[in-house]
Amino acid sequence: MKKDLSEDYISKLVNSSDKSNLEIITQAEKQGKINAEAREYLKEMYSESMHWFLEVFHILGKCFGAPKAAVMQYDYESGVAIDQPMKIADINPLSAYMVYHRLDADPMRNQFFSINKGHKVDLYVSSIVSVIVGAQKNIERSLEKITGKYYNDYVEEVVKTAENIISSNSREASGRAIAEKIRTKFSEKFITNSSETVLGIIGCGNEKISVDLVRELDKIEKPHLRLKDVWRVKCLFDLISQARVFMERIYELAPDKIIAVKDKFYDIKNPRNYRDAKIILNIGTKDNVIPLEVICQVRTLFEFDRKNHEEYKIARKGKSAKKENIEKNMAEVMENGIREYNLMIYHCLEDIFERVGWNILYNRDRGASLFDGFPRFSKQYYSQKIIDVILEKLDNAVENEVFHVEDAPRKLSQAEELEIFRWMTKFILISAMPYMNGNSEMPNENVSGRLFNFVMKELQRYDKK
Repeated sequence: MKKDLSEDYISKLVNSSDKSNLEIITQAEKQGKINAEAREYLKEMYSESMHWFLEVFHILGKCFGAPKAAVMQYDYESGVAIDQPMKIADINPLSAYMVYHRLDADPMRNQFFSINKGHKVDLYVSSIVSVIVGAQKNIERSLEKITGKYYNDYVEEVVKTAENIISSNSREASGRAIAEKIRTKFSEKFITNSSETVLGIIGCGNEKISVDLVRELDKIEKPHLRLKDVWRVKCLFDLISQARVFMERIYELAPDKIIAVKDKFYDIKNPRNYRDAKIILNIGTKDNVIPLEVICQVRTLFEFDRKNHEEYKIARKGKSAKKENIEKNMAEVMENGIREYNLMIYHCLEDIFERVGWNILYNRDRGASLFDGFPRFSKQYYSQKIIDVILEKLDNAVENEVFHVEDAPRKLSQAEELEIFRWMTKFILISAMPYMNGNSEMPNENVSGRLFNFVMKELQRYDKK
């Protein structure tokens, strides 16, 4: 019997889910798992689900335009799209889907290709973005995060903040004692009014530090407000620079909708070595904030991330597994992914090296190059100081003929060689990822490999400082 996917059926299904979620939220408050403040926040997230899901759909349309292929259902377990095309009327918040869009704003599109027999051209880096639109987060999982990890992190921040302020006023012993009282009090029930609770614990006679305490405690994000992925989207790109073009596109289209941006592609201090970028958007109103988490990741790391996620779930259940060991194993898996990704960047560098040089020669008297604006140099990467230091060392290396363009169609001036090597160095800086555990050299039998290794070693030297 064919499944009914009519608009009326979908509407009834979503409304029934909303009703069930609201009942679970109400029950969680009655059981003392959450308080009224958290209850109201969750009710906002889990009411009018179809409306918010359509807002997610419209945001993607504004950023990417129409899909370039059929919309497919997405299976979280296998991590692949199911070969069952969906109609727009079928799309609902209870089912994840995958769709392919083209990043038209990408200035790097069609630059990386190989030519096979018969003049066949194959793109091996494209502007096609795989967009996974997640289903509404399960309410039980949301409650687990709010009352578990998020609440524990919140309590620790409250404890540390209070202890630091009290200890800084020549009351170190008193600070430690009160810290333990705060931890005990917050373990008794779900508390979010940290200022009032902490002031009640320290009692009278502490007016001198009360103002500082309240000011700092009020800055700590409450556990339920840390839940920002009830609605979420993951965008998979071939290159970091494409992800950043997309992020800047959102800046241009909806600056007033942006709640937060975190770019962790170059983050080597994360103990799990996780690399991605996140944008939190408000798909609600100014007075009714509904966060949408947009994760930007490169395709190469996606499978490594999925492997880590599965192993983390298993390790989390094991009583003997230490957090440090889990994180170390996860970091090593991701480091392998970073090496694989950087190998692709090395091949891209090798592929376009000659074309960049030829293009500079062809356009030297015309005042413009076909490579102008390619790739776009995002603001979301290394500081200008680091770039200046690396470029200065590069200039010295070119002047001393450590780097030299081989097989040029004619003798190049030093200025022309500097232009070529500076461009390629910037390409490496915005495209490759720094390693967490030392360096991993590429083949250095050609100038592309030697330049890539030179830049990555300079970045490693900076990271050690």
